[in-house]
Amino acid sequence: MYSIETCKEMINSYIEAEKAVLLGQSYKIGSRELTRADLTEIIKARQLWEHNLTLAQNSGRRTQSVQVIIRDL
Repeated sequence: MYSIETCKEMINSYIEAEKAVLLGQSYKIGSRELTRADLTEIIKARQLWEHNLTLAQNSGRRTQSVQVIIRDL
C-alpha cells in the first residue's frame, strides 16, 4: 500500500508527462522521426495511481456489514 502523499506525487508526475508528450510527442530530424513516449501508457499509469490513491484514502475506513434474517410468519 502506498501513502496518500506518494500517490499524489506520482499522479502529478504523470500529468506533467502527459503535458510534455502532448506538446511534442514526435518530431523529425532530417528523415528520421523520433517519438518521445506512448501517451496511452502514461494515461494508464496515471489511472493506476489514481486507483492507488482511492485505496489509500479508504484504507482507514471500516466497512459495515448487516445480517438480515428473513422470517415467514
